[in-house]
Amino acid sequence: MLKTIDSFLLNFRHCFSRQAAFHWFVVVILGLMVRSDCLGITSIVQDLSLDPRGYETLIHFFRSSAWSLESLRLTWLQVVQRVAPLFRIQGRVVLVGDGMKQAKEACRMPGVKKHHQKSENTSKPDYIFGHLFGATGILMGTPAKWFCLPLFMNLQDGVKAIFGWEDQPERQESHVVQMIDQDFAATTVFGKALFLLDRYFLSIPALERLNHWNQEGEMQIVTKVKSNAMAYKRPS
Repeated sequence: MLKTIDSFLLNFRHCFSRQAAFHWFVVVILGLMVRSDCLGITSIVQDLSLDPRGYETLIHFFRSSAWSLESLRLTWLQVVQRVAPLFRIQGRVVLVGDGMKQAKEACRMPGVKKHHQKSENTSKPDYIFGHLFGATGILMGTPAKWFCLPLFMNLQDGVKAIFGWEDQPERQESHVVQMIDQDFAATTVFGKALFLLDRYFLSIPALERLNHWNQEGEMQIVTKVKSNAMAYKRPS
């Protein structure tokens, strides 16, 4: 198992301009794999029995200019394309996307905002303070068992103020539009794809973005129609 993990991680060496940054990347990945709780960097330090003085070094790693998230993401997609037994339907890979709202106690934490819970689950409160994540995965495995392998996850709401810190502020698109953008980035590596979504994502902005990107690639959405959807016939 360690040899397999080592062979996978070596694929990311070219993403780092400094050897030390790559070494810390390996430490972070292994720490996330073996951690016994969800306390962030603290979990990595504890479960790998690192020197506590390395805590601040790990914090600086995430702000380092020696690597970029986009480069890591592209390399990960290429590794999955080369190694994983992907499930295909008529030559198309199957991508799966969804959003998740994670409640947080700290209301002033970056990215935390008030969210409305639209789930039909009555055990969930109508409103929470927390993070909104968007995640994309790809189906892989064997006919006996299929798995969804994660490809990308990020905060997709509550960070407009952070974008405004840049000299040239970047506009944060809506949650549904960002999900379409995420998956089209994956099609540049995997080719034609089917994108599975729940009916929450079937909206006009999402379809407009789908038509925009389909001029360059090809991805089809598979989802349900909303209960309040209306269709019109052309007048005779």
